Order: sequence, then structure tokens, then C-alpha cells
Amino acid sequence: MTSTAPAQRSLATAQLSLADPSVRHPLWPPLTAGCPVTSTDEIAYPLDIDYAYDEVPADLFTRPAAHGLDRWAPLLPPLAAPGLGEGNTPLVALPDGVWIKDESRNPTWSHKDRLNRVAVSAAVASGAQGIVVSSSGNHAAAAAAYAARAGLPCAVFTSPYAPPAVASHLRAYGATVLTVPYESVRPLMRRIVGELGFQSVSSVTDTAHTGHPFGPEGYKTLAYEIALDLGRAPAAVHLPTGYGELLFGVAKGFQELARLGVTDSVPRMYATEPAAAGALTEALRTGRPGARVPVGPTLAYAIDCETTSYRGVVAVRTAGGAARMVTDDQMVSAQAELAEQGLWCETSAAAGLAGLRSHGPRETDGPVVCVVTSGGYKDVATARDTYEPTAPDWEPIRAALTAAREERPST
Repeated sequence: MTSTAPAQRSLATAQLSLADPSVRHPLWPPLTAGCPVTSTDEIAYPLDIDYAYDEVPADLFTRPAAHGLDRWAPLLPPLAAPGLGEGNTPLVALPDGVWIKDESRNPTWSHKDRLNRVAVSAAVASGAQGIVVSSSGNHAAAAAAYAARAGLPCAVFTSPYAPPAVASHLRAYGATVLTVPYESVRPLMRRIVGELGFQSVSSVTDTAHTGHPFGPEGYKTLAYEIALDLGRAPAAVHLPTGYGELLFGVAKGFQELARLGVTDSVPRMYATEPAAAGALTEALRTGRPGARVPVGPTLAYAIDCETTSYRGVVAVRTAGGAARMVTDDQMVSAQAELAEQGLWCETSAAAGLAGLRSHGPRETDGPVVCVVTSGGYKDVATARDTYEPTAPDWEPIRAALTAAREERPST
């Protein structure tokens, strides 16, 4: 196993079954197809990562903020791949005091950079010959970028209808872009893993969503940053939710902070899904570890998942909160609210704020944070609209600017 040693030593010790944490597996190799002991015909249970928590450096949460997940190396799996300065994204306050964690400030403009820094590191450390990913947007772009940074080839299965800007993004990193029918993706990914020695950073299982066991650990760092910026844990966090990996990682990060005595509470976690899908909402409603639902048309293509991961179920059950659904109109309204404050995000990324505005609750026992996951250029409609040229005449220009000034909300 080759590795480039991070500045600090990882304290990761083992992989645990999320279905039964007493079932322990060695840290290596990453069990990307789920727990071989506790998985059933109904669901392949994902793995969690355990750490030597009693060895966490006393000053870990008092060190200066810094870009790059190396800042948090003791509480992450080994970071064997070089980074791109991911993380340390800003908290921006809206006029009513709601805080926005703006993940569009990451290197490939989404939260997925955190996951892929960790997952691609696992591939490097375990000697994988390349990276394979299935995604139509943020995950694909981040995987391609971190694979390029690590000097690994990257195969991307994506939709032929992916936003043009995203398709260009993938090819810029040298990724091999594959647009096969949806039902062929997972069988082909498993062959790439088995025959070519690539490591998947997406789910390769057909029974619910399993995903890479190391990747969601990268999302914990959002919780660390939020707590340090606020000086405490917030009362609630609202997140866009597809498979639930972001939800799980952020919840686990706050649980670790409380375990280590850095904060004295864990926020309630509110998962927001598009009304066109809602697999996590269905799993929680029926009390099952996972669910499969039909998916209708939606602008929120980044989170329109037909299945959920058991990780999302665990996050809501252990941290409290709920899963809720929002319509496209509600997400577009939240997207416009953010744009009025200078934050441009894709429709899916506004789901957390849409959930807060549409469902509440507005907590009174502490700050409320909404995670905005990615930038607006990744929307399907971005760059497709055209606009008439402006005539070089003063009166229509004056009238347009006067109207725009009058339409702005007063502050």
C-alpha cells in the first residue's frame, strides 16, 4: 500500500457495520459493496469508520482555520491523495439571521470535493488503478478533479442530458465520459472494478444505496467548521438530500464534537428532498432501513434519487429532526432569495433553505444553518437562455435601471 503521509496521523481504526456496530472489519480494504456480514437480500448495509477518539489531539479544535482537509486529518481516514484546498467555506448570514454554509466556494464548486478528497485518497492508498463514478453533476466533477490531481484515470458514467457546463468540466480533467443506458451503469461499474482494478467512489449495489465507506467522512468537516465559526453547535441544520450521505456525515461530525466535549449539544438535522422523489421520507414513514420510490420530473436533478441510503435513516433517528419534501417552485423561490443576497446556487442546492421556509420550524434555541451545496452554473438550464441585445439609447436604459432600483427590497 502506497501513501503520501499527511501532516498529521489518521486515527481511523476500523470499518463498522451501520446495521450492527459491534461487527468490525479492518480499515483496509474499503468495503465498497457494503458489510458482508450484516447485509441482506433487501439491503446492503454501508460501513461506518471508527477512530481512536481518546487519542485526538487536545488542540485539534483550537488551531487556526485552513483550506484543505489535512487540517482535520486525525478524524479522517488517511489522506493519501493530494488536495485542492477544499473546505473552510464561509458562513453567510441572511437578513433574518439564518446562516448559509456556502459549499459552492470549494475547488469544483460543490460539497462533493470533501467526499472525493477522502474517497480518492482511499483509492490511492489501496493501490487502485483508477476511479469510477456514476453521476450527472457535482460528484462526477469532483471525482474527476481529484483523480486528475492524484494522477489516476477516471471513468464517469453520466447522463447524456447532463448540463453542458458539467460535461465540459469533466472532459477538462481528462475523464473518460460514458453515457450508457441507466440499467447498464452498475453492472459495467462492477466489471471496471473487478477486471481493471479501479475503485468506485459511487454505489455499486443494487439493493438501496451503499456508497464508499470512507467518502462521507469528508462531510464531517462541515460540522467542525460550522461549530468553530458559530462558537457552538447550531440548533438545527437544513440540508439538500439525495442519498443521505451529506446528511449522515454532517450529523456524525456534530456527534463527534459533542463526544469530544467541544460542544454541548447536537443540532436537529432536517433533510429536504424534492417532492418528485422522497425516498428517505418514505423509509422513515414506513420504518424501513431503505426505500425505493418512483421519480418524477424535477429541476432538482442532483437529488432526485429513487433510493436512499441507510445512512440517512441513521442520521435522522440519532440526531433528531425530520425528512421533508419541497416542490420545484419552493426551491426556485429559495434560489431567488439567495440570489438577492449575492449567492448563486443550482436549484438542488437551495433545497435546505426551501425546506426551512416551507416547513419550518424556526428554532428559538440557537442558530439555524442551511447548507447550500453547489453553484448555479450546474443547473440544467444555465447558459441555455439567450437575451436580446440592448439598444444604445439612454431612455430605455434609464427606465430599466429605475425599475430595477424600485423593485429591490428595502434593507
